[in-house]
Amino acid sequence: MPVTPDTLRALRRVRRGTLPRLLAVTGTLTALLLVLTCLALSTGDFTVPLAQVPRALAGQGDAASAFIVQHVRLPRLATALAAGAAFGMSGAVFQSLVRNPLASPDVIGITSGASTGAVLAIVVFHVGGASVSLAAVVGAVLTAVVMYALSWRRGVSGYRLVLVGIGISAVLGSVISYLTTRAEIHTAQEAMLWLTGSLGGADWDTARPLLLCLIPLLPLTVALAARVLPALALGDDTAAGLGLRVEAGRLWLVLAAVGLAAVATAATGPVTFVAFLAGPLARRLSGRGGPVLGTAALCGASLLLGCDLLAQHLPGGSGYPVGVVTGAVGAPCLLWLLARAGRVGHGGRTR
Repeated sequence: MPVTPDTLRALRRVRRGTLPRLLAVTGTLTALLLVLTCLALSTGDFTVPLAQVPRALAGQGDAASAFIVQHVRLPRLATALAAGAAFGMSGAVFQSLVRNPLASPDVIGITSGASTGAVLAIVVFHVGGASVSLAAVVGAVLTAVVMYALSWRRGVSGYRLVLVGIGISAVLGSVISYLTTRAEIHTAQEAMLWLTGSLGGADWDTARPLLLCLIPLLPLTVALAARVLPALALGDDTAAGLGLRVEAGRLWLVLAAVGLAAVATAATGPVTFVAFLAGPLARRLSGRGGPVLGTAALCGASLLLGCDLLAQHLPGGSGYPVGVVTGAVGAPCLLWLLARAGRVGHGGRTR
């Protein structure tokens, strides 16, 4: 059907109506991140008064406060913000591309591939540090390639991609279990700590590579999504008629989203449910049905940083891995989405 002037005017009215809400949501999330940042830099076993945090960041005032803020809390904060934003944007891209709220990297096998690569590096090759991170990135990329190839049937169907990804995730979970049960106990403990997902060991050697990788990846993903997703939302045939190389555009966008999830997982371990929750939360807050990548990145960063603060201050221990808290928060949300998908009866798509 031809697009009439009345249709275009209606679309413009809808966009103008949602823009103020989107700006308000963005401002609120930014303010929330600022509050969480202040708490992350000032609270802990060694309390730094909030008024002294700017001086500590500048290297002035008390030497102990400056060291704690600059070399202990700031790299952990930077890692949490960067990894959370990467997880959130990656999850939003996958969910929009596949049009299924279950299609996040930690459900369809991307983080399982990263985990398998990291566990292989720890258990089989007995390496650590940057080598484990590199192995995690390679594992995630190889998993994505295999998943895309197995999903190909004269094109890639979103429903088939999710099913193949879940199957691959199950297989890789078995591989991880086998490797950890065959490893020596101290090596298995190291692998299990990594698999939980933690920011406890984050330092500048962890944060710098992550930040450097995200400098090109974030704008590249946004640019690809702005070109590919609106056209694909109209259907593959219509997108091709508009001049989009459908499969090439989909593949490049998948690779960009995989890259975001891979580098974030390499820095923090497979922190579950951040990518899964950020996209739906961003759409619900903004009132838009399509992808809101910037809002999803802010939601992901807020989720990861907030859960990390909660994990550090929970009673009963000296701090928990952040993956424990995100798992406890995300599992009920996954069950709710599954129940809602079953009610609407659209193979996981929600109205």
